[in-house]
Amino acid sequence: MIKALSEMHLETERLIIRPYTHSDLQESFELMQNPEVLTYMHMDVFSREEYQGVFDWLISSYNTPFDGDFKYSFGIREKNSGTFVGWCGVGTLDFSAPDKELYYLIGRQYWGRGFAAEAAAAMAAYAFGTIGLDRLYAKADPRNTASVKVLGKLGFTFEHVLEGLGGDFADCNGEKMFVLNRE
Repeated sequence: MIKALSEMHLETERLIIRPYTHSDLQESFELMQNPEVLTYMHMDVFSREEYQGVFDWLISSYNTPFDGDFKYSFGIREKNSGTFVGWCGVGTLDFSAPDKELYYLIGRQYWGRGFAAEAAAAMAAYAFGTIGLDRLYAKADPRNTASVKVLGKLGFTFEHVLEGLGGDFADCNGEKMFVLNRE
């Protein structure tokens, strides 16, 4: 694991955001078993074996340096209870490399508490301050009004509607693309 990520420990008013460890596997897997949280994610519920492979890949990604083609995802825990409430991250926007995107997911039972905005704000600050990015993108399905609201609250501005994407990215057509510049 690169040094900056091994030392990463973000605290907000109510949350702790840190790199995944193997002990997070079960809670992370359980969070991803609710199809409702995946509605706008272009993925289905994973089997345990499939998720194990994804989880191992997420942990191995911490070895990719900041100037590489990285995708870093981090667990989000509620500070007071220690409960695993979701994940957030930053990484290469696959259909527009080397651009980087911000992403997040909060478990269904924790929606409506402001955790997504709190975690995403901390992640954006980390991306700009520690990773050294100058610009972040984020995409959201226009029907996902909660996510669109989070991005607006963080200062992201609407850039365009995605269109003309093919192959693995065709499902993203129609989504709104937002951008936030380091200021």
